Amino acid sequence: MSNPHQKSGARRQFLLTAGAAAAGLATQPLRSLAADTEQQAFENGTRDLVRYPQKRPLMLITTRPPHLETPFRIFNESVLTPNDAFFVRYHLANMPLAIEPGSYRLNIGGKVNRPLSLSLAELKSIAPSVEVVAVNQCSGNSRGFSEPRVFGAQLGNGSMGNARWRGVPLKAVLEKAGVLEGAKQVTFKGLDEPVLPSTPQFIKALDIEHALNGEPIIAWQMNGEDLPFLNGYPLKLIVPGYFGTYWVKHLNQIEVLDHVYDGFFMSTAYRLPDNSCECVAPGTAAPKTHPIGKLKIRSFITNLADKAQVAKGVRLKIQGIAFDGGAGIKKVELSMDQGKTWHSTKLGKDLGKFSFRQWTHTINPTQPGELQLLVRATSNSGETQPTEQSWNPGGYMRNVIESTTIIVA
Repeated sequence: MSNPHQKSGARRQFLLTAGAAAAGLATQPLRSLAADTEQQAFENGTRDLVRYPQKRPLMLITTRPPHLETPFRIFNESVLTPNDAFFVRYHLANMPLAIEPGSYRLNIGGKVNRPLSLSLAELKSIAPSVEVVAVNQCSGNSRGFSEPRVFGAQLGNGSMGNARWRGVPLKAVLEKAGVLEGAKQVTFKGLDEPVLPSTPQFIKALDIEHALNGEPIIAWQMNGEDLPFLNGYPLKLIVPGYFGTYWVKHLNQIEVLDHVYDGFFMSTAYRLPDNSCECVAPGTAAPKTHPIGKLKIRSFITNLADKAQVAKGVRLKIQGIAFDGGAGIKKVELSMDQGKTWHSTKLGKDLGKFSFRQWTHTINPTQPGELQLLVRATSNSGETQPTEQSWNPGGYMRNVIESTTIIVA
């Protein structure tokens, strides 16, 4: 029988090695390390593919802090995005490069009866662990397609992923601490820190009702394994149905507040026009804004690249994914005539209302030439995708009906 202390020590040593490798990669010329390049479907869309610890080659967005995007073809491998292909996004460059799990603590304070400082073992013993399959999507996913273009990382469609997360409900942890009457919000902070004193801390907040509704969890496992280091080891806040800005990595501080938190990443960054469409005319600013929240409904074709060549008169299976902010997918439809008519597709296994839902459809293209395929999803709440994308200054929440053109020959 293996010695658990030996396992723990090996794990620590691996993390130290991984951290050193990440540090080295961040300071070397990346062009020479790039195995290949990936081309995004917008201007200046060429991205180097680079390998970081625990990751296969991913698209490089920035090096410090690391921002890595998933090549889109990977979403056709499985409904669950492999851990080594899951996108990476940090906000602060002073990120941890090694973590000692034995001394790691999750601190819970503020407006509570009993401030807590929990070891990983103590956290795991608070309540039975739970699992949720949920999409983590960066707020700026697909920003590179904004017209006109907007400031920020020019992302394709790969800053998202779907995983099976295991952890303990946030509600159970807050109840263990004892939330005091009058609590309004809960804030969350991880181990990444600013490089400069003038840079604000990355702290996110949830309303107390949301924090206690049983959906957010504090996860230590992703697809049956420990969280990858770059995805938040050893603890990550999972907020199903909400954009990834709330999914705090290397989580180590939780504070209950009796007021609305007004830090930079809530009061200034990640905000949308406060109107029914959450949009403004291109190039204009909104007079009033609110924090970004739930995911919008989306769908994609995953097994055919744009301009892919297919054989005339041969049955062709089309496959893709759809997801929304938690109502669940009711139907996915495909059009081959610019949206005049829509054909129902077959939905795959339902892994839960926060998960990717796979869909398939078979066609028999008989006319040579270009054939445009449109895909749209509808949720159980009736939300569907728009034919035209609205605009906001952050380039957030793209969910327009996507098109893929194939060449029939």
